[in-house]
Amino acid sequence: MRSIWNGTISFGLVSIPIKLYSAVQESSLDLDMLDSRDQANIHFMRVNAKTKEEVPYDKIVKGYKLNDEYVILDEQDFEEASPEKSKTIDIENFVKVADINPMLFETSYYAEATKQGQKAYILLLEALKKSKMAGLGQFVLRQREHLCVIYEQNGVITISRIRFAHEIRDSSEINIDHETSLSKKEMDVAMALIKQYTTDFDIEQYKDTYTDDLLKIIKAKAKGKRPTIKKLTPQKPKSDDLYEQLMESLNKKGA
Repeated sequence: MRSIWNGTISFGLVSIPIKLYSAVQESSLDLDMLDSRDQANIHFMRVNAKTKEEVPYDKIVKGYKLNDEYVILDEQDFEEASPEKSKTIDIENFVKVADINPMLFETSYYAEATKQGQKAYILLLEALKKSKMAGLGQFVLRQREHLCVIYEQNGVITISRIRFAHEIRDSSEINIDHETSLSKKEMDVAMALIKQYTTDFDIEQYKDTYTDDLLKIIKAKAKGKRPTIKKLTPQKPKSDDLYEQLMESLNKKGA
């Protein structure tokens, strides 16, 4: 793995030098865009809107339009905007992970201590594990400020980026009729169905079958064939009545 960020975790007056590594990876296939006429790769070019000519990467700068004119920013400007957050994740509070809305989570990183920070790293790791708490902090990565959760996962300090509250859209515009009446027997059977389907969470039992099936098709097409992929057949209930559908589901699961 290649580190994507170097800095420190600040735990009170204790500073822990760390490197961050991406903890997740995409499972989808890497598909190229091709010209259907000759199967040549399609390249995206950075083109000057005035000259229509391609711009070399080292000539590209970032700017913000202000009063119809661009203000050009360089790396020093980004760091000076918040120098302490560019290289430090300062733990501001400790919270229960269960109290964090799952909608807030974005992506996760593994934190690795440098040689000088090993003891402090283990101290924080064990304290997080024993307390079953997570630290909340903020840092800057790729010219953007992020809120993050710092917690113990499988013997490693894990840092998950989470969204700010203003990044979650208001759900008030979603049209839901909460006045819809439900009978007691419908609710009782629904609760029984949930109980019947309840298991311990095990992520290993869920597989990305779409990617596997697509790869089978690719390999078969390379040989001039087309494999037969088993398709799911939608099951239709015998009745349009909600209660009858619930009972049918309950009996089917128990069969």
